[in-house]
Amino acid sequence: MDIHHISPGQLTLADINRIVNNDLRIELSDEAKGLIIKCREYLDRKMAGSDTPIYGINTGFGALYNVKVADADLALLQKNLVMSHACGMGAEVPQHIVKLMLLLKVQSLAYGNSGVQLITVQRLIDFYNNDVLPVVYEQGSLGASGDLAPLAHLSLPLLGLGEVNYKGERMLSAEVLTLLGWHPIELQSKEGLALLNGTQFMSAYGVACLLKSQRLANWADTIAAISLDAFDGRPEPFVDAVHLIRAHKGQLQTARAIRAILEGSELLAQPKKHVQDPYSFRCIPQVHGASKDAIEYAENIFTTEVNSVTDNPTLFPDEDLIISAGNFHGQPLALALDHLAIAVAELGSISERRTYQLIAGLRGLPPFLVSKPGLNSGFMIPQYTAASIVSQNKQLASPASVDSIVSSNGQEDHVSMGANAATKALKVVNNLESILAIELCNAAQALEFRRPLKSSPAIETLVTEYRKVVPFVEEDRLMYPNMHSSIGFIREYSL
Repeated sequence: MDIHHISPGQLTLADINRIVNNDLRIELSDEAKGLIIKCREYLDRKMAGSDTPIYGINTGFGALYNVKVADADLALLQKNLVMSHACGMGAEVPQHIVKLMLLLKVQSLAYGNSGVQLITVQRLIDFYNNDVLPVVYEQGSLGASGDLAPLAHLSLPLLGLGEVNYKGERMLSAEVLTLLGWHPIELQSKEGLALLNGTQFMSAYGVACLLKSQRLANWADTIAAISLDAFDGRPEPFVDAVHLIRAHKGQLQTARAIRAILEGSELLAQPKKHVQDPYSFRCIPQVHGASKDAIEYAENIFTTEVNSVTDNPTLFPDEDLIISAGNFHGQPLALALDHLAIAVAELGSISERRTYQLIAGLRGLPPFLVSKPGLNSGFMIPQYTAASIVSQNKQLASPASVDSIVSSNGQEDHVSMGANAATKALKVVNNLESILAIELCNAAQALEFRRPLKSSPAIETLVTEYRKVVPFVEEDRLMYPNMHSSIGFIREYSL
């Protein structure tokens, strides 16, 4: 089986996609092992030779930072931290995101600035490789002192506490450890804080959102091209010259993508009776392109984050420094997630407008895309559904990052709310998939009313495959199976 070696350096979204999609195992590189051991040994020496209070290592946490803890209680301090901070509520975090959390936590600890034991990191890797996925809850993180509550739930099974999902069952962690012959980890000084102070909840959601957003942005172009041809749209708004004089990267990229998808279309080449198209068609490059640029911006932020050390305090063995600072603060992620949610919501908003134009009885298409409207409602209500989902996305796109609530008796007096930005961004992305699936239903249906003229070879091939799972609608029938099958097609078909 192929293995990805975790090492300090650039873990890209493409790397993560490859690891996840190919179900690769992960291991620490020799370099990472050496750095982890070096940092732990440095901390042990530092603690043995000093009685100086060091935040989170021999003191309390948050507002209790000035309470000194006896050396004999340092291990208990870390266990207590994990137990007391596991206060998650709400729905369970999806298991594929929990697995990403494990991967990203290991990556962050591999830099050797956290002071954890090698055995602790190895057990996280064991969880990842064996699909022992801790039960984590969506609610509880303020996105500031790290994702404290969700990362506490992620860490409980290291101690034989909490619950995990394993082989399709939700089980007590202690039972799974016994089943696999693993002993609970005895946390040493600073380890609990290293596990909980971090941004891996926000980061995992962000990575999941980005991977899906990038794929759906490509689908948005493809489906928009089908709608454009079915609507008898004009080709001129996609000519390079227009976009070279307003040189936004995503705009030019989108125009070229639409042209490539429509190359060879008989419909596009036929003379047009109208001199202009509605914005939802004419401005596809500008709208889709702006969203793609926002997605790329978010990718840059998250690529930096997943290759960062985000716990506190951080240790620098070579400089003999232990510094309490704020790398756990989620502000960069919160802003990027809010930007991403807005960008993705806009892809859905313009998609629904194209759906609306297709059912409006314009340009020779029958009202609601059925031959006998009136007797048949046809595609009237799928547009309602798309409109409902678009409206929900508009509500979800309201930024979380403008909010802050004081916590820990005023010690943590500005928080990012990046965790809320993360969970709602995923809902926006998943909603986009449904909106695009509805547009695809409508676009493929409308295309049939243009026969015998054909669209491009690329579109005709796609629609032929689509018809194997979503049939043409002659008269009213149950529509929701088609809509759900359309989602399945988008998930499974490779563009």
